Amino acid sequence: MSTERRLADWLSTRTPEQQAAIFARAELVMRGNADHDAAHLLLRHPAATALIAHCTLPETQVLAAVVWLAEQAYGPFQEGYWSHDDPARRAVPRADVLDIVGGSDPELRSAAEAVLAALQDAAVVLPPHGDQVIVSNLAHLHLGGGLGLGRTAGELMAAYLNAGEVHRVADALGLPKAPNRDTAERAVLATLADPERVLALLAEAPEGVVDWAREILEHGSRLRTLAFRPLGGLVHLANPRYAYAAGKGDAATDWLAARGLLLPAGLPDMAELPREVAVALLGGVRAPFAPHPPEPPAEPPAPVDVDGSAQAAAIAAAAQIDRLLAACAAQPLGLRKAGGVAVRETKRAAKAAGVEERVARLWLDLCAQADLLGVLSEQPQAVRGRRGRQSEPPSAAMPTTAYDDWLRLPPAERLAPIIAAWASANEIFTYWPDPEETRVALVRPADWTAVGLRHGVLEALDAAPGAPVPYVLERARWHRPHQVSDGPQVAERVLATLNEAELLGVVAHGALTRVGRAVLDLLRGGRPWRAADESLRQALTELLPRARSTAVFQADLTAMAGGTPAPELAELLDAAADRESEGHAVVWRFTPATIRRALDSGHTADGLLTRLADVAESPLPQPLEYLIKDVGRTHGRMRVVRSGCCIRSDDEALLDELVRARALRTLRLRRIAPTVLISSAPERETLDGLRAAGYAPILESETGTTVIEKVPQRRAPTRS
Repeated sequence: MSTERRLADWLSTRTPEQQAAIFARAELVMRGNADHDAAHLLLRHPAATALIAHCTLPETQVLAAVVWLAEQAYGPFQEGYWSHDDPARRAVPRADVLDIVGGSDPELRSAAEAVLAALQDAAVVLPPHGDQVIVSNLAHLHLGGGLGLGRTAGELMAAYLNAGEVHRVADALGLPKAPNRDTAERAVLATLADPERVLALLAEAPEGVVDWAREILEHGSRLRTLAFRPLGGLVHLANPRYAYAAGKGDAATDWLAARGLLLPAGLPDMAELPREVAVALLGGVRAPFAPHPPEPPAEPPAPVDVDGSAQAAAIAAAAQIDRLLAACAAQPLGLRKAGGVAVRETKRAAKAAGVEERVARLWLDLCAQADLLGVLSEQPQAVRGRRGRQSEPPSAAMPTTAYDDWLRLPPAERLAPIIAAWASANEIFTYWPDPEETRVALVRPADWTAVGLRHGVLEALDAAPGAPVPYVLERARWHRPHQVSDGPQVAERVLATLNEAELLGVVAHGALTRVGRAVLDLLRGGRPWRAADESLRQALTELLPRARSTAVFQADLTAMAGGTPAPELAELLDAAADRESEGHAVVWRFTPATIRRALDSGHTADGLLTRLADVAESPLPQPLEYLIKDVGRTHGRMRVVRSGCCIRSDDEALLDELVRARALRTLRLRRIAPTVLISSAPERETLDGLRAAGYAPILESETGTTVIEKVPQRRAPTRS
């Protein structure tokens, strides 16, 4: 039976939830495909490399051991992703895997068995095949040569040393003078091939040399050093040759390089421990194996109010995102031709939300990931010119059709898709690798390692709350070695991830909050992200205070709602007042202009007073009642009629004032009856002109009924 058929049969025995977890980890979407097709994709599809990318350090080490043993038995893997070669052709004995990983240590062998079982459950190690271990072609393709034992001294010397350097190594090892290169090389290789002679040589080394050699081995046998220089001053790509450069490395590196225990690796400034040295240090052919994560710092940090700080951050984030999306709905953001939101538009959005530009960019990106913000392109305008070319259609970022439903949700339900989008986004949005490049929002996510790094960071904080960044980085690398690199910028990426997590209430004071633990559970399970998981919504509900449906109205014409206002309360007060401040409480201020705005949108003075009284915790103060009634008495004293258009009012003195007003000259108003004026402008332009001049008209239909004016809502389509 082929491996593909065997895998298909094994998949058919898994529950739907187990299959979904495997396919999610492999980033494959299975919709109605037969088991045989699913097995084929898991074995050969490039997306299934995510199965390997999601492995922990010990899982990667066990896989690398399997691949290395297969290379020794069958040679290097030569095929690509779509190879139809049966992986069973490169099977290796299970006992050999346990020997090379665990040796004779019962504890290590037991840990290796557990790792193999976990890899089998994830379909990374293929289903049982007798006493053989099989991994997919993808594992052979990506983990070849990954055991960290280095190449043999014979390979390195033949490829990168000339005859003079071979004789120099022989002299440093105290070997008799040889008549030619071949004789000298055989003598050197015979010395290095004997583990006892290598250990005896290392025993004579200065203090610290052996420890340094072991440290190099722990990091994959290679290191960057200037201990070797290219012959001729330049690296010859077709035939590179290097010479020992005494004194260019540190003392321990120089000692190893002078005696052939460290040789050129074929890349500029890179050296490699030969396999013979690694075997001698390890006491045999052993794969590096770290079944347990790094130990956390000995002293735990002092306890702090983690959830209290997280609650404040989550409340602030929800309010800022609400204001930001409202600003985008009122005036969509212009986009650059090169992509992303224009810088001046980002500044406008940041001012509307009351946040720094970097935070505004983060909220814009996360809203786009959560499908609350999208891009709408208008129809291109025809342009005169050669070949009848058309201009680029103007594009703008605005809320999607999902935004209006989102507005009606309670605070926890609003924030859940934002946090889910952050956890699953293939980008660290606040990290910008090039400091000289303009930072813009709404760029296409392109960092496939971001989710793994995020997962590793949260795992580290779960194990050691408040741990310093170096430990967080080390622990994250253990959890996701393929996605947390050793590059010089990895610490900056970790810090950016922690900063984003704190802004969302996922992390506080270097520790996971209840929301952070819900996010970590989702990352561990690899569950779908489009609809936020119930556990995340529950954690946010427990963290955030219940939305307030009432407000305190004060004599200074302000209203205050402690905590987060309910959507209905916020909608009413936003219609009749301006938000003045936000934080632990939201404060609105009433003015004649805000009351006129509410009446323009269809409220009546009496109706507005009734609705405000319904949400007031105590009777409305008299100053607010007087303000609403005063504005209500003057509101609608003239009416714009839909007839090309007319203005009517029972106040003839007011109509006289309108005719003489300089601010209304563009409307060319003319009286046709004691209580009627006509305007040369359409109704909308006439209404806007009157309101701009400080008057308060209302729109009336042809039948004499009041028309409630509603600003048309433009929405971008959702991706789904």
